[in-house]
Amino acid sequence: MDYRANCGGTGMRLLVTGGAGFIGSAACRYFLNHPDARVQRLVNVDKLTYAANLASLDPVAADPRYTFIKADICDASAMNSIFRKVEPDAVLHFAAESHVDRSINGSDAFIRTNVVGTHVLLQAARAYWMALPSARRNTFRFVHVSTDEVYGSLGPTGLFTETTRYDPSSPYSASKAAADHLANAWFRTFGLPVIITNCSNNFGPYQFPEKLIPLMILNGLEEKPLPVYGNGSNVRDWLYVEDHIRALELIVEKGRPGEKYNIGGRSERTNLEVVQRICDMLDELVPAATSRRRLITFVPDRPGHDQRYAIDASKLEQELGWQPQESFESGLAKTVRWYLDNRHWWQPLRQRVYRGERLGLIPAAAAS
Repeated sequence: MDYRANCGGTGMRLLVTGGAGFIGSAACRYFLNHPDARVQRLVNVDKLTYAANLASLDPVAADPRYTFIKADICDASAMNSIFRKVEPDAVLHFAAESHVDRSINGSDAFIRTNVVGTHVLLQAARAYWMALPSARRNTFRFVHVSTDEVYGSLGPTGLFTETTRYDPSSPYSASKAAADHLANAWFRTFGLPVIITNCSNNFGPYQFPEKLIPLMILNGLEEKPLPVYGNGSNVRDWLYVEDHIRALELIVEKGRPGEKYNIGGRSERTNLEVVQRICDMLDELVPAATSRRRLITFVPDRPGHDQRYAIDASKLEQELGWQPQESFESGLAKTVRWYLDNRHWWQPLRQRVYRGERLGLIPAAAAS
């Protein structure tokens, strides 16, 4: 796809769902701040749930190419209207409930947004796409952004590939697996030019502090306990968020409809290693009386906690030429410094939205 030529050399009209969330806002900032991205217009559609934060869009909010629309992707009338008004050349679909622990205590929102919402959006995209002139219909792309968690858990060796069998463990990953299957079906049955991506654990600036890395940074900064599930041996493959967005840019421009692309940082770390590294970085930047490693507290494991995730990104690397620009260490250093320098962004969240309490425990009565 050459969206530059298709749009007369002025760039594409990009529709981003969930653009006030962590990864979605990173996409908005990237596409509007990087001249090579060549965006003519970017429209951010977000319902503004607890994890959304319009302050994450402050760096681009005044850009004349940027528009924010508050809407729910489950609202078919609103989605159809947005497609007609925006006339996008591509869709980046991020909108989702994403926190595994919250899905354990309340799965309804995950099924509604991740499954029903994706269905509504696919239907709206299909109706819009079918009415396009043939040239624009051929270059339109719908990128469904998903997770490696749909594949389940790995043993000590091996990697997730695009052909790995789905085996979701949590309500969250099951809802994303269902959404993936819907997206794939809309390509196979209707020909909608869908591309599915499955990424590993993202981290970086502007991440809501219920996630592991920002939670550990902020708790460590405040010298509060650093809760680590089980014995801390669970392994995740970490991907710096801007590297993820660079991959998506390539996929929008050059990815093949009907294909899946795994996006991973090739940076496997145990949870304990991640927390220990954060402690050491904070000790260096904001010294405490003694090492913050003393704050590490092992807590009962999360129900259904997958042991290991690891992505094989060879297809993306070989077909589209993508490589991550940040190592885990360099990305983590940038992330820690960002949280130290941007208290104004996260402090209101800690005070009014999420104070760092434990989520995802099954009450004894419900577990029986």
